[in-house]
Order: sequence, then structure tokens, then C-alpha cells
Amino acid sequence: MAGHAIDPALYRPREVVPVRRALLSVSDKTGLLELAAALAEAGVEIVSTGSTASVIAAAGHPVTEVASVTGFREALDGRVKTLHPGVHAGILADLRLEDHERQLAELGIAPFELVVVNLYPFVETVASGAEPAAVVEQIDIGGPAMVRASAKNHANVAIVVDPADYGMLTAAVRDGGTTLAQRRQLGAKAFAHTAAYDTAVAAYFAETIAPSAADPGAAADAGATDAAAPADALPARIEVAVEKSTDLRYGENSHQPAALYPLADGAGIAQAVQLNGKEMSYNNYVDADAAVRAAFDHSGPAVAIIKHANPCGIAVGSSIAAAHAAAHACDPVSAFGGVIAANGVITLAAAESIAPIFTEVVVAPGFEPEALEVLRAKKNLRLLQLPEGFAPVDLELRQISGGYLGQRPDRHFAEAGEWQLVSGEAADEQTLADLAFAWRACRAVKSNAILLAHHGASVGVGMGQVNRVDSCHLAVSRGGSRAAGSVAASDAFFPFADGLQVLLDAGVRAVVQPGGSVRDEEVIAAAQAAGVTMYLTGERHFFH
Repeated sequence: MAGHAIDPALYRPREVVPVRRALLSVSDKTGLLELAAALAEAGVEIVSTGSTASVIAAAGHPVTEVASVTGFREALDGRVKTLHPGVHAGILADLRLEDHERQLAELGIAPFELVVVNLYPFVETVASGAEPAAVVEQIDIGGPAMVRASAKNHANVAIVVDPADYGMLTAAVRDGGTTLAQRRQLGAKAFAHTAAYDTAVAAYFAETIAPSAADPGAAADAGATDAAAPADALPARIEVAVEKSTDLRYGENSHQPAALYPLADGAGIAQAVQLNGKEMSYNNYVDADAAVRAAFDHSGPAVAIIKHANPCGIAVGSSIAAAHAAAHACDPVSAFGGVIAANGVITLAAAESIAPIFTEVVVAPGFEPEALEVLRAKKNLRLLQLPEGFAPVDLELRQISGGYLGQRPDRHFAEAGEWQLVSGEAADEQTLADLAFAWRACRAVKSNAILLAHHGASVGVGMGQVNRVDSCHLAVSRGGSRAAGSVAASDAFFPFADGLQVLLDAGVRAVVQPGGSVRDEEVIAAAQAAGVTMYLTGERHFFH
């Protein structure tokens, strides 16, 4: 329905609005008493609700219960308390208009010049693992209504949703009132606040309350009837609202501004706690995320070393320390200034393995106290502890001009028992284990990807080349003498036998690759002629 049109000539300018009456209703009581004291000292009438009013009154500050304004006590366990004309007319009256001023007088309603509201802790309740009934009760109704009404009427009302703004607000009150510029800024922040809140609620409903049968984990009683919908179909709608937490020094290059925008309910690199070192940079975050992605592909103790989003080395071992030593040995030159991720706690032994090497970032689920002591001796080394409950994302988004691409993460690995042996003898237990490791590890390598491995560690990596032959040459070159006797994984099929031949000439003893080329017979024949074991997986692991 269209709004009412008002002749702009009727407006009276209000650059500075003195604060005479304020409505306070907050779930987060941070700074509340200091704010109430400052308002009371300035002679501002405070109207408040429920627990907010109780806290203010207990501190000895004068406060009017909202029920005294509405003539209606809180009802339905607090679900209804501010949804009343006595509140909303006071918020929405545009006092630039003589007619609005007249109507308020006729109704006996006093205007509000200040509204301070923060919403029920919905996101925090979801993160706590609460049952759906408890989560639903934390969906605020009256709060967003007051916030949006105040922000709409920013010409007359200052709306504050963040305790961090209380200092600025109290200074403005003491100086005679809020300025139009301040009210505009506060209004913009308020609309962003409610947008993020509604997005979180919508996401929770889509994922938990009313999941589609097309989404993974859909409830059996969701009521969907499309039995043919694929289990991994993507959502029909994606809503993302995030707030900037940190301005970064710059982006990929010094002339590019950059910032971090963590998801409110996220549990990944963006929420990691920094325990030491310089501020994280844009590139640090990108590489740390790539390193975690690579390390957490493996179930046993694993370490990945990343440089420019590509692995310098990946290894599994009997311990994190052993895995790091093996990963570093893959390419010590490139590992200089790299980013290290472990899928387990950094022990003292691991820290002593890492410390002698110049490293930008170490990220892990945890650090032993003794390990922290060793690593903190390097004051610039950034140490990141992953948040509790860390889990890889379930949906990957990538921005392109004009929109976004979305996909489910590539986390399916065909097991060795599903592979097809097409050349040579069946691999022995150790060789099969190395092939399985290489097949998982090559997923973290930018395509075209070739990874050579031996005893659970990469020994040569060819990545990001525009043809697979060059990737094979690069992997062999980086592997050096260790290429002989290693196994190889290719993230996609060999289009010709020439790339495979580079590996065979270097002494690679077994190969795993997807197959599917129109020249598979030619490639397989080359492996058979060399007497080399080759398996086809039937799946590829492109990574762009």
C-alpha cells in the first residue's frame, strides 16, 4: 500500500533536536546505567520496559514504566508491551509538520526524541544450541518495530542500537541535542541492524524450522512432496547480512581498501581468536582459509603449508610435529613466509618444529601453553585459534560481476575400494595409503593439479598451470630425486599420454586419476607399457 504524500513546503527544518524524552528497552545492559545517569542528569524523562526499567530504578534513577504510557500492562509473557499507539505515535510523529504536532496534542501523547533499543539475543540463542521453541521466543517483534519506526523518523528521533554509541549520544545530549547528520548515521546503522537480525531469523527458519526437502538435513516431516528433488540442491534464496568488524591495512595490494565482515553465527577463520603477532592482512586471511581447508581434509594429524593460496606441502603423520616436518620438507624454499594450518592442537614439539622457520600465520584448533610460550617469542608471528565448533562451510559463494555463484563444497572422495584398477599390479597397503593421501591432498591444489606423495607427505606439487603437461613437469621438478618411487594424483584426467609420460620418466610408481578422457585408452596403454599401477576414480577435484 502506498504511503501518504505530504507537501514538502509544510516541513519545518529541525537541524538540532533537543532530547527531552527517551525510550529505553535493551536486552544487552552494557553501559545502561551510565547512559541512564547521563540522561537523568540532563533532565531527560526516561520511559522504559520490563527488566530495563527495573535496572534503572534499582540504581536510583527516575524512570516511567511503559505501561503507564500505554495504559496497558505487559501481556502474554512480555510478547506485547510496546506495540501501542501511545508508544509508536510518540516515535513516528514528524514534528516538522504542524498538523502532526496538533494531532499529538489532541491524543495526549508526548513525542520521543531518543529511542535506545537492542534486540533479543536471537543469534546467541541459536549458537547456544537451544531447542527451536526457546529460539523462537527470542525473535523480537516490538524491538524491530521501534527501531524501524525511529530510523524512518530520523528527522526527529535519534535511534541507538549499539552501546558503543552511548558516549557520542550523551555528549550530544549535553551539547543541546542530536544533529541531523548524527540522526542520519544512527538511522542507517539501525536499518542495517534490523536487516541483519531478520536475515538471521530467516536463515534459521529455512534451515531448522521449515527446511526444504531439497536441502541437506531436511526434516522428515517438513511436508515437502517433491520426492525427486536432489539431496544436495542449493537453496532457492540466499540472504547474507554482515557487519564490518575490522578495517584491514589494505587488500591484496596496498592501494586496495579492505575489511573483514564475519558472519554473526559463523565458526571459521573469520571468527578465529588471534593469540599473537601483527594484525591479520587480507592475504593472511585468504591463505589461512586455504590452509585450513587443506589440513582438515585429512582425519589423522595433518599439516598444510600454504603460499599464495597454493600448498607448498601437505602431510599426515603420527603427530602434528611429525606432519609439519614432512610437509615442510616438500618445498622448504617456498615455505619461507608461508601460512601453516594444523587439524589438531599445536604441541610443544610442533612449536619447536615451526619456530625456526619464518612463517606469517599458524592456525590450529588449539595451542598447548608451552607451545604458545615458544611461538610468542616471535612477536610478529600471527597465531590464530579456530573457534570452538569449527566446521567447514556447507555452501560456497563466489562473487562475479553482477551476482554470485554458489556450490556445495567438494568434500566427497571416492574411497580406494571404489577405484578401478586399469594398469599394473594392485597396490600394496603402503602404496594404496599413499595414493589415497595424494588423492585427498590434490583437492587443495589449484588446477591443473598434480601432486606427488611418499609416506603420507607431498614431495612435489604442480599447480595452477594452463595445461597438465606443465603441471607434471613442475611437480617432478619440485620433487627432484624424491619423484622416483613416489605416487601421483591428478585432479582431472590426462587428455593425452604426454603428461603421464613425464611422471613415468621421473620414476613415479603408481598413479590415481579420474579418467574420462576420450583418449583414456592411449593414457592407460602408456601406463601398462611402463608396468605402472594406475587407478581411475570416476570423479575429479578441480579447484579454481
